[in-house]
Amino acid sequence: MDMPTPDAGILARKDRIVARLQAVLPADAVVHDPAETRAYECDALTAYRCPPLAAVLPRTTAEVSAVLTICHEEGVPVVPRGSGTSLAGGALPTADCVILGIARMNRVLETDYANRLIRVQAGRTNLSVTGAVEADGFFYAPDPSSQLACAIAGNIGMNSGGAHCLKYGVTTNNLLGVTMVLMDGTVVEIGGACSDAPGLDLLGVICGSEGQLGVVTEATLRILPKPEGARPVLMGFTSNEVAGACVSDIIRAGILPVAIEFMDRPCIRATEAFAHAGYPDCEALLIVEVEGSAAEIDDQLARIVRIARRHDPVELRESRSEEESRRIWLGRKSAFGAMGQINDYMCLDGTIPVTELPRVLRRIAEMATAAGLEVANVFHAGDGNMHPLILFDANKPGDLERCEALGAEILKLCVEVGGCLTGEHGVGIEKRDLMTVQFAPADLEAQMRVKDVFDPKWLLNPAKVFPLDASRGRRAG
Repeated sequence: MDMPTPDAGILARKDRIVARLQAVLPADAVVHDPAETRAYECDALTAYRCPPLAAVLPRTTAEVSAVLTICHEEGVPVVPRGSGTSLAGGALPTADCVILGIARMNRVLETDYANRLIRVQAGRTNLSVTGAVEADGFFYAPDPSSQLACAIAGNIGMNSGGAHCLKYGVTTNNLLGVTMVLMDGTVVEIGGACSDAPGLDLLGVICGSEGQLGVVTEATLRILPKPEGARPVLMGFTSNEVAGACVSDIIRAGILPVAIEFMDRPCIRATEAFAHAGYPDCEALLIVEVEGSAAEIDDQLARIVRIARRHDPVELRESRSEEESRRIWLGRKSAFGAMGQINDYMCLDGTIPVTELPRVLRRIAEMATAAGLEVANVFHAGDGNMHPLILFDANKPGDLERCEALGAEILKLCVEVGGCLTGEHGVGIEKRDLMTVQFAPADLEAQMRVKDVFDPKWLLNPAKVFPLDASRGRRAG
């Protein structure tokens, strides 16, 4: 993976830069010893590593502003980092950058049940947002698989979704406002407590911008009353294509489950060995969950089961208790950890029209066979957000490169059938050189002009999102 050449001038000024940062932050908030900066050398895309010049760990918006002011004056690149769970290399450092980690910024600032919102510091973890309001009957809807660890700032940066995004949407549908610090240290407020703030929809520009425009330090989020109840049904099928056809038929019937999750045999096998959820022996598995009153749940599940039976399922298991529901979800929630126990893998997140699921799953299997690699599929089938896991051996020469090549072909396939490169993981470094597959030069130019406005020196999150040659030319200009 090609990365920018470190700025020798910045490296030579390290002592001065560190001293300036130490002057505006507590002693324990500046990490600069090479042995300690290795903790920040990568995110969850562990195939690529680069220790940063230094890392800072502020606790307030004012401290973030002071850090960015110094880095702007010194010409130092800054890589924002939440919890480091990015699967696309979104928080990968460069050797001359300062990592700005906001994990210590985790306080709840305001809870307003009357207006159904909560304001938090953006380093707070996703799951702990629900934890702050669930005793009062509310929850925060976006639920990425990494929700126990991932930070709200990262969710905003990548516009993350989760298993229940089919009904509740992704981060952008649940974000009301942000406090953001620009690269020169300016603090701006975008959006707010009302659901449709006046003026330009800059919030829509910020959500999904991958740290290219500013550092989000606080977020106002929509919270929702807990539903009366929810219940999943588990379905096993004889092939990926049949399971994909069942998903398409459920959506076509006008039913809106809260979640439709897909797992194929390699993933089922790994999760069973890891979590012992009691999944059936089959080629593909769907978990479909509905919610509402008891009558609504019964009606929706009856319609879904009728559709499933037309596809001759190996097994249909409708939950009848909280414990059974927990076990049905156990394997799906454990999938990524389970796969990590058996092999190195690269997790993609191309998104496709739901009607194309059977075709795309068949082509992925053919492409994997041709490449001599195994692909496990686990994803949010209801909205076509795929997560093929390409298994490889990081210690085997050439395997990573074969994995990357197969991943590129799969993502090109997603675009070819009318989808896009990323549903929720972001572009990062993983897909930046594929941006020309989806976007024409004029489209990319328009996006880069937006970054010019917010970050004229191109110091924020370098070498991400845009093709590297374009980024180099912009920064040099």
